[in-house]
Amino acid sequence: MEWAAGPFSLRDFPPGRGAGQTGAVPTPDAAPRMIDLLPAATFHRERWKNGGGWTREILRFPADGDWDWRISVAEVGSDGPFSTFPGCEREIVLVSGMGMDLHFDGGETHRLEPPHGRLRFAGERPLTALLIDGPTVDFNLIWKRDAVDAQLLHRPIVGSMLFFGEPGVTWVLYVLAGQVRTAAGTLEVGDAARLVIPPGERRVIEGGGEVLLVKLELKSA
Repeated sequence: MEWAAGPFSLRDFPPGRGAGQTGAVPTPDAAPRMIDLLPAATFHRERWKNGGGWTREILRFPADGDWDWRISVAEVGSDGPFSTFPGCEREIVLVSGMGMDLHFDGGETHRLEPPHGRLRFAGERPLTALLIDGPTVDFNLIWKRDAVDAQLLHRPIVGSMLFFGEPGVTWVLYVLAGQVRTAAGTLEVGDAARLVIPPGERRVIEGGGEVLLVKLELKSA
């Protein structure tokens, strides 16, 4: 069965390297290949900007200095405020746990519930998270609204999914459930990959499960 989520849909491809083999993981200053595998074991773990929790960073651009976009997985272990990111948009998706209530200044409240509740909001809005029943893990996409157009999709994968190259577009996929096979190797739950496909070319992935797909495009200066 073919799936389309944005510019995708299908073809068989030869087996590639596994995530643990030489060359499968990009170095920060390396030019991206068409598909770069980003195994969960390689994510950089660091404190939140406000010190209130931990984030495992999947990818940022640029890799050094002030970034235009960042993708990470946050570990929320207790009630407390989120960091603010002025000038940014933000979208979060519940990956595991029983969820949380997000309380914004001014009284607005949103509940993120299993299996994969999500919310997009302005990064400068102060908010406090109250856990419903224990810790959560959350997928986080943050991007500068004046520099980047971003779209976050939640899709099943049943069979094959084809990506077509577009100028200036980077895709990042994150495996929520099941397994995804690519020409560069196999991704398990919690792994990610970056796809940078030249215009006029295409790349297929296949497998069974659920994925988050992030489409990122830098705006013209």
